[in-house]
Amino acid sequence: METTFSDVSGLQVRKPMPKATFDPLAREIFTLKKQLNAVILAHNYQVPEIQDVADYVGDSLGLSQQAAATKADVIVFCGVHFMAETAKILNPDKIVVLPDKDAGCSLEESCPADKLAEFQKTNPNFWTIAYINCSADVKALSDVICTSGNAVKIVEVAPRDKELLFVPDGNLGEGVMEQTGRPMTLWRGNCYAHVEFRREALLRLKEQFPNAKVIVHPESLREVRELADAICSTEKMISYCKSSTNKQFIVVT
Repeated sequence: METTFSDVSGLQVRKPMPKATFDPLAREIFTLKKQLNAVILAHNYQVPEIQDVADYVGDSLGLSQQAAATKADVIVFCGVHFMAETAKILNPDKIVVLPDKDAGCSLEESCPADKLAEFQKTNPNFWTIAYINCSADVKALSDVICTSGNAVKIVEVAPRDKELLFVPDGNLGEGVMEQTGRPMTLWRGNCYAHVEFRREALLRLKEQFPNAKVIVHPESLREVRELADAICSTEKMISYCKSSTNKQFIVVT
């Protein structure tokens, strides 16, 4: 299956595939989308047939920002719950639809807002940095929101008289501490998928593809990050591969 991409402000724009155009269900979706003046957003982690009918494919924040730039009345977000919440925060006057309202994220669920609020009370000097992959309630309790791409910059400019609390991903926070040298209290949340990647499995793949560049998501374990040629978000993984002269990649996400 061939895919057509073009870049718009770093976001991947997916043009409808010929196969999707002739599929009866896809035609029904396109018709309904036009009737409702809707825009369909699909996260990079969605299966190909969902991406094929989407207007935009990318990471959660980039998709929400792209939706804000459109004149659509309805945003259909093919992702998990916190992504739809972020889209609503950035598009308060638009209707945001989540195809599966129960689509959850283990990382988001690992940091309940009530537990975070309770922990924050133990140290009035906490300055809370929240990775964007969290609930709206957790965002509301935080001092600043970061992405995996700008977390290092955020930590570097955080107030020096504050004790930093990084939530909810402990692996991402650990990597940021290593790069900045800034001590932080880490919330020990994680994405169940990313922590399943282990060093031994990656070493076996490297033996099988010795010329491949290894690209690792920052939510992965340190033992995996240590083997990476590049540590980057899903969106930056795409740009890394496009700009690289290498022909083989091991993508750990």
